[in-house]
Amino acid sequence: MAKAAPSTKAARKGGKGDNAPILNLSQLTSCYRDMLLIRRFEEKAGQLYGMGLIGGFCHLYIGQEAVVVGMQSQLKPGDQVVTSYRDHGHMLACGMEARGVMAELTGREGGYSKGKGGSMHMFSREKGFYGGHGIVGAQVSVGIGLAFANWYRDNDHVSTAYFGDGAANQGQVFESLNLAALLKLPCIFIIENNKYGMGTSVERASASRDLSKNGAPWGIPGEQVDGMDVQAVAAAAQRAVQYCRGGHGPYLLEMQTYRYRGHSMSDPAKYRTREEVQKMREQRDCIENLRRILQDDGVTDADLKKIDDEVKAIVQDSADFAQTSPEPDPSELWTDVLLEAR
Repeated sequence: MAKAAPSTKAARKGGKGDNAPILNLSQLTSCYRDMLLIRRFEEKAGQLYGMGLIGGFCHLYIGQEAVVVGMQSQLKPGDQVVTSYRDHGHMLACGMEARGVMAELTGREGGYSKGKGGSMHMFSREKGFYGGHGIVGAQVSVGIGLAFANWYRDNDHVSTAYFGDGAANQGQVFESLNLAALLKLPCIFIIENNKYGMGTSVERASASRDLSKNGAPWGIPGEQVDGMDVQAVAAAAQRAVQYCRGGHGPYLLEMQTYRYRGHSMSDPAKYRTREEVQKMREQRDCIENLRRILQDDGVTDADLKKIDDEVKAIVQDSADFAQTSPEPDPSELWTDVLLEAR
């Protein structure tokens, strides 16, 4: 997403400090479109799962769209993304095609991993997406590995390593924080604090009430961010990216967000009340709040409907493709499992 001079009320709500990002009306509209695409894609994935067309695990990103879209608005080609198993939104935000993502969810040949990876294991080196990972916290070590490669090659790329509040206290996460700080690696650690690690509230799992300070023992700067506000996310992302590109080492962002669905499709989420979820939907929804901002700045209902129609068409096309793409040939079981190095 290109940067431009501010020209609207919306653009002046970006965040704190002199380094607040400059998101003009066109860029905010693009953010709205990307967030809506993720939301509608995930809703369709949930439907296909209920129809038995998606097997295995399926973790939806509904409610958290502002986090990855705001972060991506400040990255550039060559930067890298790695995340956990709640990963479909990150794929789409990186520019991966909805067709390929949905086909992978349904285990079809046209999927990004040829139907062999499913929800948690697809990659796109071309788009800088280095996977969703099923082992809790394991992707953080991959994130600093990517950052080490950038440091070694002496380029100005940064890696972004996403993980949840449930993974925030994993041992390998702290080992990664230590090594990243020791070598001053250009890695942005992003804690997507959606309040619940599976069914356990963060208050019951973490003695710390401020996860942005998790990097403090190693001198890693951190900040808490309103993860339901795409402009606040973009502002924090700009600060973190500038810090890392400047050669100062890693940065940590705690995105305070919320997921509307259960941990996975098999989770009825009885550990929280309907009133809690409804209150978040009505008062804090990242898409609806941005929609109102756009309307206040002159975006018409017709313009928004055009975006809605475009997104619905993309998602429906992805579902149709996913159901008509052939299943992988059994011979694919023996491919992509061994690399003979010379």
